[in-house]
Amino acid sequence: MKIYTRTGDQGETGLIGERRRKDNLRVEAYGTVDELNAFIGEAIVRLQEDIYTDMRKNLTIIQHQLFDAGGDLAQVGKNRTYLVKAKMVDDLEYLIDQYDKECSELANFIVPGGTAQSTAFHLCRVVARRAERRVVTLCSTEETNEEIRRYLNRLSDFFFVLARVANVRAGQTDIPYKRNQELR
Repeated sequence: MKIYTRTGDQGETGLIGERRRKDNLRVEAYGTVDELNAFIGEAIVRLQEDIYTDMRKNLTIIQHQLFDAGGDLAQVGKNRTYLVKAKMVDDLEYLIDQYDKECSELANFIVPGGTAQSTAFHLCRVVARRAERRVVTLCSTEETNEEIRRYLNRLSDFFFVLARVANVRAGQTDIPYKRNQELR
């Protein structure tokens, strides 16, 4: 199988059911999900220490789930069978609750940063939020698997908690937001 097909050279791509322009809302939504998946891959690379084994395992599963989400978003027309289900959201909520037990109670906003691992998770969080916004827009104009919207919303929460846990496991405190800072 060739990597290039030349079928997209005119600015269109093939979906499951029809062709669309590459700047179409549906293409933008699953493209942003794909971008998130790449950021997760980059985060996994930063998690080579044994203290992150559980995170690497969970993130690898999430990468496969995001491929499922991309496939769901690429489906156009009738007779759809979706792969992203409510149980996936429930599983994320369970993991969020488990990881959150490692963190102190959050008393104020925090600034992204601390460790390289934490920062990678904050990047995943903001890309997940952007993917969610793209799916919200898509859901307002076309029929699609709306469970993906819930999944991405919860996934961004998951990344927030992972960012905090990465700092905790490295012995780094979160960076508290301080209002009205001035450069001098």
